[in-house]
Amino acid sequence: MVSNPHYSELIMLSFLPGFILLPLSIAFVILNTALVSFLIGIQALLKLLIPIAVINHYLTRGCNFIMYGWLCGNALMLRLVNKVEWEVHDTTNLNKKGWHMVICNHQSWADIVLLGDIFRNRLPTPKFFLKHDLLYVPFVGLACWGLDMPFMRRYSRQQLLKNPELRGKDVTTAREACAKFRTIPTTVINFVEGSRFTPEKKIETKSPYAHLLTPKPAGLAMAMNVLGEQFEKIVNVTLAYPENTGRPFHDMLSGRLTRVQVWIEEIPVTAVQRGDYIKDKPFKRGFQQWLTGVWQRKDQLLAEKR
Repeated sequence: MVSNPHYSELIMLSFLPGFILLPLSIAFVILNTALVSFLIGIQALLKLLIPIAVINHYLTRGCNFIMYGWLCGNALMLRLVNKVEWEVHDTTNLNKKGWHMVICNHQSWADIVLLGDIFRNRLPTPKFFLKHDLLYVPFVGLACWGLDMPFMRRYSRQQLLKNPELRGKDVTTAREACAKFRTIPTTVINFVEGSRFTPEKKIETKSPYAHLLTPKPAGLAMAMNVLGEQFEKIVNVTLAYPENTGRPFHDMLSGRLTRVQVWIEEIPVTAVQRGDYIKDKPFKRGFQQWLTGVWQRKDQLLAEKR
């Protein structure tokens, strides 16, 4: 277990009852997100109006700087209202000058706050693979677009059978988005399961894992194909809330988040992760087998530590 000053706590409001902390936290998060979205939205509009590569490059850097402020604001909220016991197992040697792919299990909206807090001073500004519906959220959607975040549609098997032309659409989206990351050091965060884990979703999707949903490899594979040579490593993160398994995000806003477990490891980028997922069938099978192995170890880790 690694002890790091970055994970130290600033406890000022955690003594207040949850019914007071919850509205205060919600108001803080809304104001922080609204301000950052407004500032990034202005620069996003400039990117639309002035489609010049050199100018857009500097506008993107400006958006990234503002995004860093959002991460800091969330981290402040986390520390102000929660007395968290951190258990961090970290064997990595990360830096802010390169390109990194972060893969993580997804249990709660709290995951985004925690990952931002953990990596904001260790990795470049993170970009998330987002559900396409978020594009239409006022201000937030425009801000995420300005940050060049990829918006992914999730098509059901029935939709793909009715509309075969939709097959591979997410892959194309991932390719186009990741191509924009070539010029500025970037951290791409991919919640490979595509949705937050719940017992109901586990049953509905027939996931073979006890604590995870089945990973969706296509978007990750395409990102690795586009930027594989630039990604220095894959950062595999496993998050757990052993004392807040029901509603971690609600508990965090209410000052009731008590314990967080984090495991961080580096996975070397090799030929196993770089290839044409659409056209190269042997590579596709190998990539799926590799990701399945990562998820099996992650599931076993969660089972052992709970």
